[in-house]
Amino acid sequence: MQGGELKKTMTRSSKKGPYVDERLLKKIEGKKPIETGVIKTWSRACVISPEMVGFIFGVHNGKSHIEVLVSEDMVGHRLGEFSPTKKFIKHGGKMQKELEIKKKESEIASAQAAKASTADAKK
Repeated sequence: MQGGELKKTMTRSSKKGPYVDERLLKKIEGKKPIETGVIKTWSRACVISPEMVGFIFGVHNGKSHIEVLVSEDMVGHRLGEFSPTKKFIKHGGKMQKELEIKKKESEIASAQAAKASTADAKK
């Protein structure tokens, strides 16, 4: 991957059709989305089918199950796309830390000024 090239991956064969986990289909078969709770699954590669719309799935991200409410826009995507495996903390180092400290101090000062002005108005 050099100079802006996109990584191309092989897709599933069209004659095989999309991969839908049969166990998940059995769990939702004959049930109403409102009545059922969270359906836990480890099958991140499972393609979302129209029958799954309205159900809440607990998709495993490697550590815990993240609740995903399936909507019509999600049909054709995979369950794993809606359960991120990596947690973004933040960018920055010393400079970022200094900026955050200044911002926090200014917020505290403005809150104290607002508190003092309300106390003066009551007198």
